Amino acid sequence: MIRADIVAAAQRWLGTPYHHQGSCLGVGCDCFGLVRGLWRELVGPEPEDVPAYTPDWAEARGEEAMLGAASRHFVGPAPLRPGAIVLFRWRAGMPAKHAGVMLSAETFAHAYDGAGKVVAGAMVPFWRRRIAGAFDFPGVSD
Repeated sequence: MIRADIVAAAQRWLGTPYHHQGSCLGVGCDCFGLVRGLWRELVGPEPEDVPAYTPDWAEARGEEAMLGAASRHFVGPAPLRPGAIVLFRWRAGMPAKHAGVMLSAETFAHAYDGAGKVVAGAMVPFWRRRIAGAFDFPGVSD
C-alpha cells in the first residue's frame, strides 16, 4: 500500500459520528476505532482482540497500552508524514490515549467526543506538544 491509499481511506472516515468503542465507517467510532477500522480496510483482520474499555481506562490502569500495541503491530518510530498514525498524551506524564492519522504534513484525522465526529484538524502546537509517538502501517511505501 502507498501513503495516498491511507490518506484516501482516512478521508472517507471524516464525518463518521463519534461513538465510544465503535470502529465502523459511517456508523460510529472513537479515535482508537478509527485506527482499527483503517487497519481492517488496509491490512486485514485485527491482530489482537480489543477488550472493552472505559473513557478513563488509561488513567485507571496507568499503563501504555495504546503505545505498546502500536509498537507491536505498526512500524515506528516514524516521521509525521501523510499516512502515519500519531498517538497523543492528553497531559504530560499520562499514558497515550488519543490517536489520529496524518492526512498531510500539517493536518490529521481524529475522532473525539468534543467534536462529535471524525474531523480533520491542524497539527498546531497544542497537538505537537502532546505527541507520544508516530508509526507507519506495516508494508507502507511512499
